[in-house]
Amino acid sequence: MVFRRPERAKTPVEPVTLKILVAGGFGVGKTTLVGAVSEIRPLRTEELLTEAGRPVDDLSGIEGKHTTTVAMDFGRITLRADLVLYLFGTPGQERFWFMWDELSEGALGAVVLADTRRLEDCFAAIDYFERRAIPFVVAVNCFEGADRYPAETVRQALDLDVHVPLLLCDARDRESVKEVLIGVVRHAMEQAAERRRTVTG
Repeated sequence: MVFRRPERAKTPVEPVTLKILVAGGFGVGKTTLVGAVSEIRPLRTEELLTEAGRPVDDLSGIEGKHTTTVAMDFGRITLRADLVLYLFGTPGQERFWFMWDELSEGALGAVVLADTRRLEDCFAAIDYFERRAIPFVVAVNCFEGADRYPAETVRQALDLDVHVPLLLCDARDRESVKEVLIGVVRHAMEQAAERRRTVTG
């Protein structure tokens, strides 16, 4: 009779959870991006745009927009069995920027979503992450009907440092958004490794 050693039950892997911010100007597609990739029903804090907000909410180029995020969007995506990303979409209008400090606490990195029709709207987010040394990538949301420009032209227009990745994406497409998020994680890890080399070198 052959006795077989009983197989050990595999210990479930406790995934590493990372926090990623999604920032950018008003109406650039942050809520759409979180919703496209989240494996859970995204938490949204959207309110209807009102006449009271018309003087401060510039709808040029996004006239079809009827709602706005007033606190945050929240979603989750599992990239691997041992790696889960929590996504926090920040509100775009200046009057809600007080939320950013709270949301950025403990963030690994960020996506700054940009629209070539309103590039100036993402300057505030770029400045915010640069000042706080939070690694970020810029993702140009390729809207239908928007002019397409070479990545280097957009980089120059935004005055981005050479080490900041600039990617093209479709915020509606899950695979496209996943590539952006992988880019954020990779960039943040490279930045962390660079800091370690600087300290130990």
